[in-house]
Amino acid sequence: MAEVARVSGVSVMTVSYAYGQPERVSEDARRRVHEAAERLGYPGPHPVARSLRRGRTGALGVVLGEHLTYAFDDPQAARFLGGVAEVCVEHRLALTILPITGEPADVARVAEAAVDGFVVWTTADDDPVVDAIAATGVPAVIHGGPEHEGIPLVAADDRAAARVVATEAFGASRRPAVLSFPLDRSRVAAIVPGPDPDAATFRVTRCRLAGFRDAWHDLGGNWQDVPVAVCARNSSAEAEEASLALLSATNPPDAVAAMSDELAVGALRAAARLGLSPAVTGWDDSEAAAAVGLTTIAQSLRDQGSRCARVALGERATGEVEWSLVRRSSTMPDPPAEHG
Repeated sequence: MAEVARVSGVSVMTVSYAYGQPERVSEDARRRVHEAAERLGYPGPHPVARSLRRGRTGALGVVLGEHLTYAFDDPQAARFLGGVAEVCVEHRLALTILPITGEPADVARVAEAAVDGFVVWTTADDDPVVDAIAATGVPAVIHGGPEHEGIPLVAADDRAAARVVATEAFGASRRPAVLSFPLDRSRVAAIVPGPDPDAATFRVTRCRLAGFRDAWHDLGGNWQDVPVAVCARNSSAEAEEASLALLSATNPPDAVAAMSDELAVGALRAAARLGLSPAVTGWDDSEAAAAVGLTTIAQSLRDQGSRCARVALGERATGEVEWSLVRRSSTMPDPPAEHG
């Protein structure tokens, strides 16, 4: 920069302004600076150094507790990121996605990220990345969980919503079942009888299991008798295979409460393959839910993404995350046959 200043006949400060605050420099000075820089092969101030001087990077980071492809493959993640992106556009910010997959390098990669704020997609209580983010001192917000002192949480009342939707699913049931998100970061897929919700280290999984258990207890049932198919991923294909195992039993479930619409769609496909028609409920009210007549919990992940981004940028975001039950044909009994 000093050499550019010497060749163009201006001060070093003028060269800096020519790149960072061009409105403060005359057109003639800017021209001479850029011509000198071109002759000398100087590309301009390094963006990282410039951001350090300004005290901001111009980017918002989303810490995604999944492989990077999840952001594009999972409809709910895509909606959430769409809400974050809307705020980034409004504030002229870049969006940096930071995937974490349980590797030792996750902590260092997130701690060293050059961002003005962090939005943390749902992760486990024991994820060391959350402590690493808190230690940076950079503004942050967590979506869905876990709760962490000093970091705001944006989340719905998952337990209350799960109780409502499971009551809808299990109301006329004698043999209910559940399709669940992973219980912990090991993401082991399995079918387990009535697991203790408190053993789940993902807040969302824990609260929804507790709500499903509450509903079945309210209806006089024994939670220990309820088979819970834990899926490693939010995948309709994986849920279909798990549901085939559940529904192929000697006394198959007559109702299935799923923790997402994707899992519920997998259950509906499995039931159709076996010629069965259990009551099925989902969660999120996606386009897929409406297409197959799925009873589900409606919530706007796009709005939640927007809210998280605003909190991470220092704006106030008040009010509870709204949800509601949407009843459709997947929990409605078949109409009686007409005789004539």
